Amino acid sequence: MLIGGFPRTQIREWLTTTDDRVLEALYREADTVRREEMGDGVHLRGLIEISNICGKDCLYCGLRRSNAAVERYKMTTEEIFQAAGEAHALGYKSVVLQSGESGGYLVGEMADLLARIKAATGLAITLSLGEKPRAFYAAWKAAGADRYLLRFESSDPALFSRLKPDGERAHRMRCLEDLRSLGYQVGSGVMVGLPGQTVDSLVDDVALMDRLRLDMIGIGPFIPNPETPLADAPGGSLDMTLRMVAVLRLVTRNAHIPATTAIGSIHPQGREMALQRGANVLMPNVTPKRFRAHYALYPGKVARGDEPADTAADIARRLAALGRSVNTTPGHSLRSA
Repeated sequence: MLIGGFPRTQIREWLTTTDDRVLEALYREADTVRREEMGDGVHLRGLIEISNICGKDCLYCGLRRSNAAVERYKMTTEEIFQAAGEAHALGYKSVVLQSGESGGYLVGEMADLLARIKAATGLAITLSLGEKPRAFYAAWKAAGADRYLLRFESSDPALFSRLKPDGERAHRMRCLEDLRSLGYQVGSGVMVGLPGQTVDSLVDDVALMDRLRLDMIGIGPFIPNPETPLADAPGGSLDMTLRMVAVLRLVTRNAHIPATTAIGSIHPQGREMALQRGANVLMPNVTPKRFRAHYALYPGKVARGDEPADTAADIARRLAALGRSVNTTPGHSLRSA
């Protein structure tokens, strides 16, 4: 079976090799493909963490409903609108509205907000609000949403069930199918280093992402949260996360791949390293500062207290040091339907 034109054995070798020459060749090729397919510009997507309310009890997540240590919040639609306006004023062409699985917003309330943001700013809007009925997705698409992020978490049904004891993998996959059929640009992905995850399950994850023809792919390391049942589990490694970024660039060629905040949270140069190994997107946080500390998916999150304007300036400096620049387009999908 080929995965993005590569034999499964090749994908596995890239993820397991101890030969530095093979690994360096992988990274060079991933960077070359990124440059050829995506250019040197980096897309910035302003992240607004609109609510940390969640009805799910995933073992790995700090927002899980059983975590009584979290101070819950729900931004008002006016606060979200103002944050989107700040992102627009900073020159961002896209925003991501992210919440826990039960963020607390009515379908019509969210639709009205999306229409208002679109009319006032023209921003490309990505939603990451979890599993919802198809009718919700349809209403939000009609109101102005362009993209939706929903990680499938693991292609391994047994691992999925252990980590998400109140989840149903088949339902999550149906949600991805609904989003695609409604015309969304669809994003998904996995965490690297989850307890029980194997190299073969990661290869299966790559194969599934290839089959789904994702427009966006999020890859980040598992970072244990002390307020979860996996508090004492080892975290995901920078090495394997970067290998996955590079492999997915070669397999998908022109999917948008962020250098995730989680990568930057386990290594000070993690995001830069990802950008040199196939990634082409950054997601600066534009959530109002008073809420950020409470969106605690994992500890040690970078840039938690930075002002959005300072973050934008820092990103410009970091990109210039890499010989890269900000792409000033909305960054819509380059993948064929």
